[in-house]
Amino acid sequence: MGRRGDGEEVKDGSGGGGDPHWRGASSFGGRRGWMGDFERDLVAGAVMGGVVHTVVAPIERAKLLLQTQESNAALLGHLRRRRFRGMVDCIARTVREEGVLSLWRGNGTSVLRYYPSVALNFSLKDLYRTMLKGGEASTDGRFTSVAAANFMAGAAAGCTTLAIIYPLDIAHTRLAADIGRTDSRQFKGICHFLHTIHQKDGIRGVYRGLPASLQGMIVHRGLYFGGFDTAKDFLVSEDSALWKRWVTAQAVTTMAGLVSYPLDTVRRRMMMQSGMEKPMYHSTLDCWRKIYKTEGLASFYRGAVSNMFRSTGAAAILVLYDEVKKFMRWGGL
Repeated sequence: MGRRGDGEEVKDGSGGGGDPHWRGASSFGGRRGWMGDFERDLVAGAVMGGVVHTVVAPIERAKLLLQTQESNAALLGHLRRRRFRGMVDCIARTVREEGVLSLWRGNGTSVLRYYPSVALNFSLKDLYRTMLKGGEASTDGRFTSVAAANFMAGAAAGCTTLAIIYPLDIAHTRLAADIGRTDSRQFKGICHFLHTIHQKDGIRGVYRGLPASLQGMIVHRGLYFGGFDTAKDFLVSEDSALWKRWVTAQAVTTMAGLVSYPLDTVRRRMMMQSGMEKPMYHSTLDCWRKIYKTEGLASFYRGAVSNMFRSTGAAAILVLYDEVKKFMRWGGL
């Protein structure tokens, strides 16, 4: 207990009182903000997600084109158009044939999807993590139990978010994979895509590939969020040097991307089925079987190099997310 100049007693560490949402507020000048943890997580995730995703958008489009080219109607129906040979060839040809700005095709939809996606992922992940641990102070500290709780929280947050924003997710994939200049493209924008697919396939077409996407999300988000949170619990902390946290985040992000990449390839291929009169794949299992039989094992990892470069942005989101939250606490938000 202490006293102000007017003699009124106050609690030590004022600014947070007994509210666990404001634990550690005194280290940021003792200011009490108007946001709780969930709201702060939501805003911090949205800020970092939109900015970083726009920066890596060209690599994201190259990755999607490489992943889906064997099921892309624009490529399959054009006999004289050769397949992309890799990330550099994909980016160079796209710039030459469609212009520099085409590298950001679908980015508007991507950001529209990514703002709620990242914001919900981070906020729900922290919420589920606290629930699984029975509160911040209630954990036995064992690596296995902490890692399992972190993995489940990340996976649950990823699946919940995906179910909410899936129409935007499939729209982003289809618009980014749409090849050609303005007049020759299949879709003019997100509204045109959703309207066209709904007319052809109904609501089922808008959610094509959701089961495969949920499978991939469990693995990727579980490792992505769970791996980094576990590393923060046992290897690094929010007070560690920025470069140490970034190296840790980069390692976790690369691992999560490589392990889950075949699942991501299958989900993207299933998304490309929407609106097709004669789908190439009848189910997720059929997609796995046909890709392996006709294209080989390597096809599951087509575009993986692009994804590794893109993962730098995802790693930055993990690290800068904590920095944005610190700034918001310091600013009294």
